[in-house]
Amino acid sequence: MKVDRWVIAILLWGLLFRVICSIYLNVGFDEAYYYLYTQNLNLSYFDHPPLVAFTAGLGVWLTGAVTPFTIRIGGVLLYTGTLFFTYLASKKLFGDRAATLTLAILTTIPIFQIAFGILTLPDNALMFFWAVCLWVATEEFFPNDHTREYQPTYRFALIGLLVGLAFLGKYHGVLLGGGIGLFCLISNRHRRALFSVWNLVAIALLLAVTSPVVIWNAQHEWASFRFQSGRAVPSEGYNFERLLVTVLVALGYLFPTFGIPIWWTSFRTFGELLSSKNRQLKNQEAQDDQESQIAIASEILHQKRLLILCVSLPIFFGFTFMGGFIQILPSWHMPGFFGATLLLGERAATVQLKRPKFIRNWLWGSGIVILPLLMIGLLHVHLGIAQKGGSAAIAGGFWEAKDDPSTQMIDIEQLRQAFIDTPILKEELAKSDFVFSNNFFVAGQVGMAIEPLGKKVTCFDEDLRGFAYWSKAEDFVGKSSLYVTSELFLKDDRYPQPLDKYQGYFQSLEKIADIPIKRGGQAVQIFPVYRASPMLKPYPRPYG
Repeated sequence: MKVDRWVIAILLWGLLFRVICSIYLNVGFDEAYYYLYTQNLNLSYFDHPPLVAFTAGLGVWLTGAVTPFTIRIGGVLLYTGTLFFTYLASKKLFGDRAATLTLAILTTIPIFQIAFGILTLPDNALMFFWAVCLWVATEEFFPNDHTREYQPTYRFALIGLLVGLAFLGKYHGVLLGGGIGLFCLISNRHRRALFSVWNLVAIALLLAVTSPVVIWNAQHEWASFRFQSGRAVPSEGYNFERLLVTVLVALGYLFPTFGIPIWWTSFRTFGELLSSKNRQLKNQEAQDDQESQIAIASEILHQKRLLILCVSLPIFFGFTFMGGFIQILPSWHMPGFFGATLLLGERAATVQLKRPKFIRNWLWGSGIVILPLLMIGLLHVHLGIAQKGGSAAIAGGFWEAKDDPSTQMIDIEQLRQAFIDTPILKEELAKSDFVFSNNFFVAGQVGMAIEPLGKKVTCFDEDLRGFAYWSKAEDFVGKSSLYVTSELFLKDDRYPQPLDKYQGYFQSLEKIADIPIKRGGQAVQIFPVYRASPMLKPYPRPYG
């Protein structure tokens, strides 16, 4: 397989950039929490299917170290594979020029780099198997000899396997399978795949691969399915202002010079599909072989675009529409935008033939703006270059640390060193049977920080997430512990005083230290530590 030098250069550049970011970017809430999946390996989890545990654990298991970089190694490598297989899919569909441009766009769009390729998230595995599945689908549905009638092959069974693996990454995998099924249903040429023996094999493989998630849910009252489906239930009436905000936020994450063209290209292609019946009638009226060949090629191109639309448009449009009645996370609709980028790459390749300078300026201009913005963001999260009063602040800074959401991404090493270097913390941790927090995100950060020190971490709260299934409530009764929280989550509106939450559950709760997490010489977060011993009765759990 011959790969263009520009493709190799883009892949290597993207990999280098993500490695640098993954080393210096402080750990986020979700990442620290997903790290705890690696300490509690199971068939599945309350929040997500199981593959995020392997993504987060790969670097840790290989190196034995728990650092921001080691928990991100899996995601960094997987996204390189995601880009490569997406390039192959685009090349098969639209040719070398479109594939290279698509690769360049996907490597430049900020949200794809961050959410799919730097941070440890369920999306890492989802998008890798998504890309592999899309490539296999292009090989299956569009063989080199397009004049012959389509006949389903073993690759259709592989599609079922890959959809299942994508599902093991994130539940969005079911939408990928639905999109491919929708394509087969709409496309007259490919409908026979749904009635072939290979579809039965695909379904069997899909069920076999996804069985761990089904088994775990069956054993735990379908907790994960109920939790995730409940998040999509409208809590109030439709709000068009919220819909507008959802659209604008997505454009910001995609960067407007890419986000707007993705929307425009997708809906323009959709409009062309609506007029496809007229085109098919004209193709049938072709009078000679040359006209027939042109008509067939045109129809095949139409079907290629249809495939991309079927696996993309329902996702990004559907979740965007949902933004009008519920708050959606950015990652929910980004797989759809990712797929639609192949259509943008094809359009860009067509325009490049006539206006090469325009496409060059568009791509390089976007990259020249995006890269410094990302580097500034990275430097600020790591050093606080915009933080008022910080030692690394440029021009004195302009953002108070208390108002800066980037302080939520903490330096895990500082938290870890406090338990190593502070005598009372070191002594109390050694005497404690376990450590707990009042928030599952903070428990993840604490767990990641003290993991080398060998203490079990849990969470006592109404929102327990996975902690509800990693232990039993009775396991901690009669044992001594440390209570570690952060001032960001210490207050609870349901209790007049923060410690009231645990009154009656411990014989005593005594503050022993505050751990400051510093950036630019300033404390940007405080982690209070309490001695809690012994535990008198189980803390109530709403589930688990």
